[in-house]
Amino acid sequence: MFKRLLATLLIVLTLVPVAGAADNRDELKETLRTLLRDNPDLVLEVLREHSETVLEIAQQGANQRRRKVLVAQWKTDLEDPKKVNLADRPVRGEANAPVTVVAYSDFTCPYCQQAAGTVEMLLANYKGKVRYVFKQMPLETHENARTASNYYVAASLQDPAKAWKLYEAVFADRDRLVTEGEPFLKKVAQEAGLDMQRLATDIKGRKVKALIEEDMAEARKLGVQGTPYFLVNDLVVRGALPLDLFSDAVDMALEKAGAKK
Repeated sequence: MFKRLLATLLIVLTLVPVAGAADNRDELKETLRTLLRDNPDLVLEVLREHSETVLEIAQQGANQRRRKVLVAQWKTDLEDPKKVNLADRPVRGEANAPVTVVAYSDFTCPYCQQAAGTVEMLLANYKGKVRYVFKQMPLETHENARTASNYYVAASLQDPAKAWKLYEAVFADRDRLVTEGEPFLKKVAQEAGLDMQRLATDIKGRKVKALIEEDMAEARKLGVQGTPYFLVNDLVVRGALPLDLFSDAVDMALEKAGAKK
């Protein structure tokens, strides 16, 4: 009986910040304190038996707090317009979509790979309302990062649709990029149907280098310190946010743009 009551109180007490029932919190704490004082050996046993439930509820509370922090930040972001150059960058989605998601990302980064999957879901969920631009911020810590950026940018100058095929293939097999490097990139470029001779020439050309350097300089100006980093119109999204939080940013941007969600 005590174990069931203690488990219930632990779960309810953990849930209180999420539910907002602050008036009952002191009373619950006092009841729990009494139970623990009278039954000190039960708490660890109860936590072990109900660890998944308690952790899940605690995570819900953490997500709610994180959402509040992000929303407050995004409200400030709305008053701070960001200028980015989208010329010569392929766009995924409707060209006139009210929300533009700009990524500063790296093909060798596992979090960037995760975030790329989230962006695909956003494009599906907000079809016609969101467009996507992938900018380069190759990490200096991995030798294949800049090489992958070279291939993607050169592919985009040749054929944007084929560049997106390369993008998908590289992120789908990020581990092979990390371990195999340029041989893997050549393989996916061929499979994407790119003109390999022109690709090799463009990779060494000034245009590819200039575009990547411009992306990196733009990222530094924005204060980007790690990948992935996104702009959702003017809202800043750092890291691989889960879909629901990323969607909150899109919804806020749509509202600001006067578009329906």
